[in-house]
Amino acid sequence: MALISKGFLGKRRGDDTRIPPGQYLTHDFPVLAVGPTPVVKTDKWSFTITSEHGVDTSWTWEEFRALPHEAPTVDIHCVTKWSKLDTSWGGVSLDLLLDGVDTSANYVLAHSYDGYTTNLPLADLRGGKAWVAETFDGQPLVPEHGGPARLLVPHLYLWKSAKWVTRLELTADNEQGFWERGGYHDYGDPWLEQRYQGD
Repeated sequence: MALISKGFLGKRRGDDTRIPPGQYLTHDFPVLAVGPTPVVKTDKWSFTITSEHGVDTSWTWEEFRALPHEAPTVDIHCVTKWSKLDTSWGGVSLDLLLDGVDTSANYVLAHSYDGYTTNLPLADLRGGKAWVAETFDGQPLVPEHGGPARLLVPHLYLWKSAKWVTRLELTADNEQGFWERGGYHDYGDPWLEQRYQGD
């Protein structure tokens, strides 16, 4: 059975230059997931960055919450063709989380509590482009949208913003994640309509 379907349809509304080609504007926040929503209690939650040398840097929920937080307002774009503008988040910058991690890796494989994985170039998590987010619209992030914390990489399609994130594995070589092995694009730039391999 194919993992992907090119049958998602939507109608582009207006001529907003912030909406990538092939996308349509929504005011909802649709919920999409591979399987059941995991329930991750904050007293059991941890986030780890594993270097290519096998060195772990980890935070408990309390340690993570004590870090300096940012409040990015960003547009998000789903591969199923919806875009949502001016979404408000709260979380910790990947620049801060990666600070002090000894690495010369080029790639990251993000791991989630439900076993989901997705791959990204490490450069796309730096330079103020990515966060581990734990609030949405000023409220704790609900499980359906990846709570207690999810990766937020808004310049790429939303499947790259792994829900229920628990670990970033730094790698020298690109290792495909769940949807990438199923036919989705390795990078996923909405402005280039990089939905599927070969786009």
